[in-house]
Amino acid sequence: MKLTTFTDYTLRVLMYLALNQDRLATIQGIAEAYGISESHLMKVVQHLAKTGVIEALRGKGGGIRLALPASEIRIGRVVREAEGDGPIVECFSANDTCRITPNCKLAGALRRAFDALYTTLDEYTLADLTQQPAALVQILKIVRS
Repeated sequence: MKLTTFTDYTLRVLMYLALNQDRLATIQGIAEAYGISESHLMKVVQHLAKTGVIEALRGKGGGIRLALPASEIRIGRVVREAEGDGPIVECFSANDTCRITPNCKLAGALRRAFDALYTTLDEYTLADLTQQPAALVQILKIVRS
């Protein structure tokens, strides 16, 4: 399985915000820190604000920050919401036209694998991912107050 770029960026934004909790962050600042596109991050930030994981403050002096403590943000939930609830393979969809579905064992194996992935991710919080921040703060050039 490969996570989408959207999910990857979602996790990066959250880690940046967890490392930089003492001030508001900007999309521009996050994009520069990671060397990624601001336009991609705009979509990620809109999604995170809509799901209530971050707060976006508009206007002069505005920016974004976590809406919840990092210890309450479960990585499994974040990945599920970012990836969406679309089927991972055709046989999981309502429009399944695969000829072998009635006798195929692959669907069961894939379902177990994805369940195991999300069960593992549910064990971790954003705080767990940023527990030892010094190296990440240095790499991302985050200036701490």
